[in-house]
Amino acid sequence: MSPPSAAPTDTVDVLIVGAGAAGSLLAARLAQAGKSVLVLEAGPPWNGGDLVSSHIWSRRLRWGGPGVATTGAQPIGFGYNAGWGVGGAALHHYGTWPRLKPADFTMHSRYGRGLDWPIGYDDLRPYYDTIQEEVGVSGDAEAEVWRPAGAPYPMPPLQSFKQSAVLARGFKAMGKRVAPAPMAITSTEYKGRPACMYDGWCDAGCPIMALANPQVLYLPQAEEAGARIVANAAVTRLLASRKDRVDGVEYRLADGTLVRQSARLVILAASVVGNPALLLNSASDLHPRGIGNATGLVGRYVMTHALVQIAGLFTEETEPHLGVIGAHQICHDDYDKQATPGAFGSRQWLIAPAIKPNDLAGLANVRADLVGPALDAFMRRAVRHAANMIGMNEEEPHRDNRVELTTDTNAWGVKGARLVHGFSEDARKLWQAMADEGMAIFKAAGATDAWHSPMNSAHLMGGTVMGTARDNSVTDSHGRVHDLQNLFIAGAGLFPTSGAANPTFTLHALAARSAERIIAHWGQYAV
Repeated sequence: MSPPSAAPTDTVDVLIVGAGAAGSLLAARLAQAGKSVLVLEAGPPWNGGDLVSSHIWSRRLRWGGPGVATTGAQPIGFGYNAGWGVGGAALHHYGTWPRLKPADFTMHSRYGRGLDWPIGYDDLRPYYDTIQEEVGVSGDAEAEVWRPAGAPYPMPPLQSFKQSAVLARGFKAMGKRVAPAPMAITSTEYKGRPACMYDGWCDAGCPIMALANPQVLYLPQAEEAGARIVANAAVTRLLASRKDRVDGVEYRLADGTLVRQSARLVILAASVVGNPALLLNSASDLHPRGIGNATGLVGRYVMTHALVQIAGLFTEETEPHLGVIGAHQICHDDYDKQATPGAFGSRQWLIAPAIKPNDLAGLANVRADLVGPALDAFMRRAVRHAANMIGMNEEEPHRDNRVELTTDTNAWGVKGARLVHGFSEDARKLWQAMADEGMAIFKAAGATDAWHSPMNSAHLMGGTVMGTARDNSVTDSHGRVHDLQNLFIAGAGLFPTSGAANPTFTLHALAARSAERIIAHWGQYAV
C-alpha cells in the first residue's frame, strides 16, 4: 500500500478511482499489461489482517465517508450496500454468484419493458467462465437447471447443514426445485486458499480468505505488477481542458490537502452513487451539466433489488448459525419475467443463510416486536430451531430513480449526493408474491411459526448505464463514456437492468471485458 503524498507523481498511464471489486480487477489486468497504474481510494487501507469475525466490526467496512441523503417513496439504504476502504463493498459481500440470464440483457426488445443491454449473454459468457476459474466458484452447474450455458464450476458445492434440508422439504412440497447456491467461496483448497470453515461470519470479510474479495486475488496481483494503491485519497473532481477527454483528477488527502494528478486514461470504479456524483461535480464551461452528462442521463436509472426475509421456528434443530451468510441453496423456478401472475419481472430465493443470534443481521432483529422476557424466550428457542431465507426480485429501470447533487457542501469540499428512489407497482407486486409464497413454503416445511420482514432492498445498480448511443446511455458496451476518448466507468452502475441475480459476478465479468478492450486498443483511448 502506497502512502498518500501531497505531491503528484508524473503522469500515469491509468488512474482508477476506487479499490473495490471492479477497480482492483482492472488495476491487476492493466498493470500486468505493462501500464503504470495508480488507484485512489477514499477510505482506509484495510488488509487481510483487519478482517475480524464480528458483525459489529463489519460495520467499519461499510460506507464511512460523507453522508448520502436517501429520499423518495421507498428510499434505498446506501450505507449498508456500500463499502469503505481498500476492497470496497466486496469486502463484506456474501459471495453469492449466480449469472444473469439471456432475457435480462434483452428485456426491452423481448417484452417492450425497461432497457436493453448493448451486449447479450453470449458476449459475457466467456468472461463469466474465466472469472469463476480465477476467483474460485463452488456449485453444481447441472443441478442449476435454470443456469445459462457456461463452463462447470471449478469446485463442488459447499457443505449443506440442517437448516437447508428443512427448507428444501418445503420447496419440494410446493413442487419447486432447489440447487446448491453458486458461491465465490472455496469448498476445497483452491490455489493456496483453505476451504471454508462454515462459521457463518462472511459478512465480516472472511479472515481466512475462503470467500473471494479484492484482498484475496486482484489487489495483490495489481501491487505485484507495480500498481500503486493510495488510501485516504478522496477524488473530488475530474479535470478536463478539452471537451473530448479528461486530463486527470483532483483528490483530497485526509488532512485536507488538494492534489492534482494527470493520467492518460481514467477509470471510475467507485460506487453507483460515487461515480455519478463525481461526474456531476466536475461541471465546467466545457461540460456545464457535468462530464458525460450532455443528454442528462448521468445518475438516472438507479436500481435495487426488493428484498423480503422469511423466518420461522421448527421443532427439530436447524443449526442456523452454521454455513455461509449468502445461501446454501437457490431457487430460480420463477425467474422468468412473466412467471408471476399479475406482475412483471424476475425473482429468486436464497435459501438458509447462516444467521447469528444478535446484532444488525441477527435473530434478535427478525422479531423486532419482542422485548424483555418475550425476546429472551424467543432467542432461547431460535438459536437452535430457527430457519430463514431471502426472497429477492428485480425492479425495472426508471429514469426518475436517480443520483443527484444536493446544494450543501460535504466534508470533501464538493456538493453532496442524494439518492431518490421509489419502487414501481410491478416491483411491489413481485415482492408481495414472494412474501406470500415464502410463508407457504415455511408452512409446507413444517414450521410451527413463521413471519416475514417489511419490504427492504439490497444491492445498487445503474446510474451510469451502458447502451448503444449517447441518447440512451452514459457509456458504450465497454464502459467508455460517450464523447470522451479516455474516460471509462466500471462496476454495477453500468447495468441497464438489474435482473434478480446478485450483481458481483456480472460486474467482475464486465470489468474483465473492459480491461481486454482497453489493452487491445490502447492507442485508440489513451491520450
